[in-house]
Amino acid sequence: MNLSGILVMANPTWHGKVVEALRALDGVEVHQVDAETGRIVAVQEAEDINAEVAGLRAIKALPHVIMAEMVYHYVADDERMYEMPEELKDKEEDFDACGSGANAASTCAVPAYLND
Repeated sequence: MNLSGILVMANPTWHGKVVEALRALDGVEVHQVDAETGRIVAVQEAEDINAEVAGLRAIKALPHVIMAEMVYHYVADDERMYEMPEELKDKEEDFDACGSGANAASTCAVPAYLND
């Protein structure tokens, strides 16, 4: 089982329609809505990484969605090996930005592409 926290940005005028569309998707729950800014926090539950990426693509393709990005990811009980999804392959080098060693987590920088 994979869980992902997804930040969705919608045109504030259409946020209600986007929330309805999100709630209609299998495995997606809406947890927070800021109608003024159009920001929506959703959680998606998926069977595996491939279904998780497909679900994120479906959210990005919804009408009136300006942007949707996964901001949290959790995998439980999945020891299978997966290939890197195509849309992430060009960013693969950034995944090692934290380095290794005892202090790696405390000195980890956010990959530059996440700050765009």
